[in-house]
Amino acid sequence: MLASIYRSNKKEEMYLYIPVKDDFSNVPEALLKVFGEPEFSLQINLSKRKKLARVSIDEVRQKLVEEGFYLQMPPTIHHNQAN
Repeated sequence: MLASIYRSNKKEEMYLYIPVKDDFSNVPEALLKVFGEPEFSLQINLSKRKKLARVSIDEVRQKLVEEGFYLQMPPTIHHNQAN
């Protein structure tokens, strides 16, 4: 299973995975407005990988099959407060 990965030009570290390069037909228009102009990053074969850096590869595969896309959100930043 191939996945084409695009980075957002509006939100740092936000990525969109789709099964067919440049085919955004399954991605909701509202999401694309928030995401901005998709910038092609890379294409990977999910069948030949056991894991991804920051997200569950099983979840990515499932979302690609069920919804036709997967949105990877930026990591949550936790601030420690010293009192």
